[in-house]
Amino acid sequence: MATFSVLSTFAAAAITLQLLLVPASASPHMKYIDAICDRSHDQDYCVKTLTTNPPTAAPIGLNPLAEAVMALTIAHAEKTAAFVAETGKADQTFTEYHKAYLAVVADLKSANLKLKQSPDTAHYDVRSSTDQMKRVEGLVASKNDQASTTLKEMTVQMEKLLDLAASAADAVDDDDENIHRRV
Repeated sequence: MATFSVLSTFAAAAITLQLLLVPASASPHMKYIDAICDRSHDQDYCVKTLTTNPPTAAPIGLNPLAEAVMALTIAHAEKTAAFVAETGKADQTFTEYHKAYLAVVADLKSANLKLKQSPDTAHYDVRSSTDQMKRVEGLVASKNDQASTTLKEMTVQMEKLLDLAASAADAVDDDDENIHRRV
């Protein structure tokens, strides 16, 4: 009886240890997240963002995850465009920033529509948004007021999300490697 108790305790400890040591990437959902984050410039940010955001945390396939990433990126671009529009009422220099963010929103919506049929074109559309962010960075770089500081922070976040969106489009475009992951 004592031997059985020792063996069952040992087995329980071994199973618990195995569960604790299994990497998060062994999760069935992580293969889709990994397919995107492996292409990202900031993989830690990518994994953290995609695993903590409810629409992206438990994807059912690569395409639905890529669409959720696009939606997350579009939402941030729209939120920033609204902030810039509101700020622009008091400061006309924000008009150029607003135009840039409207272009980003348009590019991202275009990319989202093209994601399934032409993921390489979607990837290009997302990457072209990066040019708009560089433009905003250049315009706002010398400003130090509160609104400009907030815009700088929002633009840094936008650039990170654009990287995720481009990585998502690239993952969907990977015809051979990820075809079995698509739904």
